[in-house]
Amino acid sequence: MSESLWQKQNATLSHKNACKEFRLTEDEVIDAMKAGKLQYRQNYAHGNPYFRLLRVEVESLALELRGVNGIAEQEIIHKLQKINKEINSLKKKLASLEKQKIALIEIQ
Repeated sequence: MSESLWQKQNATLSHKNACKEFRLTEDEVIDAMKAGKLQYRQNYAHGNPYFRLLRVEVESLALELRGVNGIAEQEIIHKLQKINKEINSLKKKLASLEKQKIALIEIQ
């Protein structure tokens, strides 16, 4: 069963993203890996090693360490960060389009 989880989209995440998304420290993740609570696979991106973890196991670890309220709070914080990032990206794109519009109007 766990072998199929490694192949599913969004079923895995890197240990760095696990720390960001679930507000865990890297030491907590590494200790859980050593204790056998987290299955992992070592991968390389551009020659740099990182650990791939199963999302369900990271969620259960975060639940164990932070509790239900901690997970819910972190989920809200993570979603807000993603939304703010998207808003800022769209603001930059809008500013660029406004400049292009002004340039085209001036050419007319």
